[in-house]
Amino acid sequence: MAAPAPPSPQPSTSSTAPTSRAPHPLNATQEAQIREIYYKNVRSYCTDVIKEFVDCARGRTISVSWACRSLNRAMNECMMAYATREEQDKARTEWFATRDERRKEREAREAQKHEQKKFHHDYWGLDEQGRRIFDKDRIKKVEELPLVDPRKK
Repeated sequence: MAAPAPPSPQPSTSSTAPTSRAPHPLNATQEAQIREIYYKNVRSYCTDVIKEFVDCARGRTISVSWACRSLNRAMNECMMAYATREEQDKARTEWFATRDERRKEREAREAQKHEQKKFHHDYWGLDEQGRRIFDKDRIKKVEELPLVDPRKK
């Protein structure tokens, strides 16, 4: 007698379907940014305990090991209690939520850099390759250049 065929997998229609932890593969820099958010969040939960340990450790060198042992353990226990996979997922979600904001900031920096380069070329009479232009018709006068306040963004 032949073995029964295994049932074909049915697509899950429930709202509790498992989601991918990393929807896009991230590079090392992006993962480091997510870790920074994660560590910042975990430290924010244990601020009081960390502050107590820092106060105890201030002004000490070798004696920190035994003088502040209980505070060090309390700090580590607090941080281990909040260092969970859910907290990592929350940091990843926060990173993806602020992605557009970081892109806009990067584009603004690039635009400012481009404007500064254009101003520099116009001021010194340089062409696109950075060579000096000696044709007086192509050089803009300083009075014709727009006034740019470097303190404004």
